[in-house]
Amino acid sequence: MTLKPLDKYMNLLIHPTYFPSISHFVALSQADSIMFEIEDNFQKQTNRNRTYIYSPNGIQLLNIPVKHSNKSHQKTKDIQLETQFDWQKQHFKSLEAAYRSSPFFEYFEDDIRPIFEKKYTFLLDLNFDTFDFISKSMRLKFDYETTTEYFHEVNHNEILDFRHLVNGKKDDSQFEQYPQVFEEKEGFLNNLTVLDLLFNEGKYALDYLKNQKLTIK
Repeated sequence: MTLKPLDKYMNLLIHPTYFPSISHFVALSQADSIMFEIEDNFQKQTNRNRTYIYSPNGIQLLNIPVKHSNKSHQKTKDIQLETQFDWQKQHFKSLEAAYRSSPFFEYFEDDIRPIFEKKYTFLLDLNFDTFDFISKSMRLKFDYETTTEYFHEVNHNEILDFRHLVNGKKDDSQFEQYPQVFEEKEGFLNNLTVLDLLFNEGKYALDYLKNQKLTIK
């Protein structure tokens, strides 16, 4: 089936990810209702535990180390964070290096810092906290539910399935350009973490998201 732009999202099924991509929040900002997928099996090298920022040296991956399990399949909601590495300190330093000179980093700094100081056990709790921070910062108010079982496919007449957005490298969404800190060096980098948009656009970030379009199969 060919891809086509959607002017309005209705009921949305999507993953809670680590400081979600702009494509995630384009969908979330335009949805009437949201269902978060929490019954899926964890997959490595996806945005479940990673995000991408615009660093002084270009695109930079921030990856959260998770504990390994002997089980062949483990649900994302059961994934625990690896505590032997001080990844939170490293991630916050990376954000500072990337966005300290952006127009709005200092405005949100005190609100985002607790995420990098709180001791988390489960990945899903962390992801929901990053989601809540973004939505509150943008004053984007909505309720959501979580899945109670996993469905490989859903009825697209009832709910729009955007779970594929969790596979960041396969997400080819293209959005309008906005000012970025290091764009003179590397040019515009598309569809990074929504933090990139927030720190650069501040109160205008939500208007930007609502004016973008996604595609669905």
